[in-house]
Amino acid sequence: MAFGAQVVLEAINYGKHVILMNAELDGTIGPILKTYADKAGVILSACDGDQPGVEMNLYRFVKSIGLTPLVCGNIKGLQDVNRNPTTQKGFAEKWGQNVHMVTSFADGTKISFEQAIVANATGMTIAQRGMLGYDFSLHKNELVEKFDLNYTGHVDDLTKLYDVDQLKELGGIVDYVVGVKPGPGVFVFGTHDDPKQRHYLNLYKLGEGPLYSFYTPYHLCHFEVPISVARVVLFKDAVMAPIDKPLVDVVTTAKIDLKAGEAIDCIGGYMTYGQCEISPVTLAQNLLPVGLAEDCVLKRDVAQGQVLTYDDVELPAGRLCDKLRAEQNDRFFAPVPALATV
Repeated sequence: MAFGAQVVLEAINYGKHVILMNAELDGTIGPILKTYADKAGVILSACDGDQPGVEMNLYRFVKSIGLTPLVCGNIKGLQDVNRNPTTQKGFAEKWGQNVHMVTSFADGTKISFEQAIVANATGMTIAQRGMLGYDFSLHKNELVEKFDLNYTGHVDDLTKLYDVDQLKELGGIVDYVVGVKPGPGVFVFGTHDDPKQRHYLNLYKLGEGPLYSFYTPYHLCHFEVPISVARVVLFKDAVMAPIDKPLVDVVTTAKIDLKAGEAIDCIGGYMTYGQCEISPVTLAQNLLPVGLAEDCVLKRDVAQGQVLTYDDVELPAGRLCDKLRAEQNDRFFAPVPALATV
């Protein structure tokens, strides 16, 4: 996190566009980095190929044909907050991947960051802390019965999971589902208020609504990243970036019972995982962003499953990422001065 922040600021100071493949950085201090980029007249953007960029491309498409996107979703094969580098060692070795990165995929931290930056780039929110996260790998029969689904295993079947009126009231949500096809893919559920257009969406085999399913069945990471570079350099078009203040954060949650005096290990480690929370709650409850948790020393014991606050830890001294986070809070959430009375 600290290294990424330094690299991005150096690039911006030298007048360079920045294409990120670092959802952890973006989800922790992306909005303030965007203000620096704007002042310098350069572009800060996430990239095609990783799920957030693919979601954003699909979101743009759904909007472009006249629908209102109400759910931006990510499709997972596994979600288990108890996963750690020991449980994921075999998978990491098989595919030649960093074990901590792989663990962050499995324990939900990575998807939380990915969906947080989609929220911050679209203006969407979450339905609850941690997102809804319907898991068909564990509770298929219960969910099928609860929502009266004609379930074939495909994401198209899941439009009945959501209350359209609630989605509209919230302004749309980011979410994820587990154990459905196509994986690993992304989806956007959109709606249309025009009866004539709903007729044609039905004719074109998208069903009767009120939610219509659109999906991309893959993300090809480094194969697609060069497209992002071209978009930024040739067309000054960011794939995605925060549109204003943070809306969704990723907060630190104890994976095990934590003890006073311990230093928190890295993302994808043994001690913590991240889950989404709306930014006003993060600020009001003084919650510790998981992107800043590494190397913090615990002041007190924290029980498994508890969300950590800044009061629970001692921050390492002098980190740039902490300074930028504080600046971000001050810029976007500073208290409004009281009106003077005569």
